[in-house]
Amino acid sequence: MDCNKEEAIRAKSIAEKKMQSKDFVGARKIAIKAQQLYPDLENVSQMLMVCDVHCSAEKSFGTEMDWYGILQIDQTADEITIKKQYRKFALQLHPDKNKFSGAEAAFKLIGEAQRVLLDRDKRSMHDLKRKTSVSKTGVPHRPPHRASWNSNPGVQNYSRGNFSGVNLQ
Repeated sequence: MDCNKEEAIRAKSIAEKKMQSKDFVGARKIAIKAQQLYPDLENVSQMLMVCDVHCSAEKSFGTEMDWYGILQIDQTADEITIKKQYRKFALQLHPDKNKFSGAEAAFKLIGEAQRVLLDRDKRSMHDLKRKTSVSKTGVPHRPPHRASWNSNPGVQNYSRGNFSGVNLQ
């Protein structure tokens, strides 16, 4: 297991470098691999949450961000669910608790998502933009697959350096 831990630490370090260069998609892939290699690796869940928020923020409807995707909730979510999800994210993303690159920006994004989704007028305008976007493309938008910070999927036994085709450089 020490071999996996060393590889997980190396992968986490690479993911941190990708986060510093604002490559959150790449960082997320490598952080997931690190977590699969060694599930108890410190702060990987915080790292993944930062990446998830930024990856969701990259998906937008014209000039409008996908606020539901940022909070990882359904469009039918009620006020209680929105507040609960915001608190859950805020505890992990607050700049005093999360020192990863991009955490402060992610914290601001979830705050804005909550503000938009709790304001009835802003939310209805957002929903209208989403609906218009879906009707133009014909493809409904889905929030990104939740990272394994919410659950612990079956951990695979990886040999040294086997990151399933993910470029770690």
